[in-house]
Amino acid sequence: MSTTMQIPTRTTPGAPTPAAERQPVWRHGVAAAVVASVATTVLAATASAAGVSFAGSTGASIPIAGFAQLTLVFSLLGVGIAAVMARKARRPRATFVRTVVTLTALSFVPDLTFGFDAGSAATLIMLHTVAAAIVVPTLARRL
Repeated sequence: MSTTMQIPTRTTPGAPTPAAERQPVWRHGVAAAVVASVATTVLAATASAAGVSFAGSTGASIPIAGFAQLTLVFSLLGVGIAAVMARKARRPRATFVRTVVTLTALSFVPDLTFGFDAGSAATLIMLHTVAAAIVVPTLARRL
């Protein structure tokens, strides 16, 4: 009677996991999108309570629920971009990170040009950065 001994494998933190062990990009992306939506909404509500108006040049203010909705929509768009790059790009992680860093920087343009006061614009830029800081690394690790 022979027995087969299996040697456990170790992975180092930050090392890529074998493709067979990876879960689909979208699962982690959706979870990160939800976390980012909650985080930006809580931070926006806190800023609003502290006196940040989020009112543009028309005087209309961004509703707090809008932060959750838009963060979720644009984060899910990022998940879609990651999924496409996972299949099509030669170097998906690097391509994804370059793309979303550029898109995040471009997301600051409306905050700076739609007539928000300095406090609102700075808070909106911070919220975009927080959402990206949650979603981008989560997706990049999966690519």
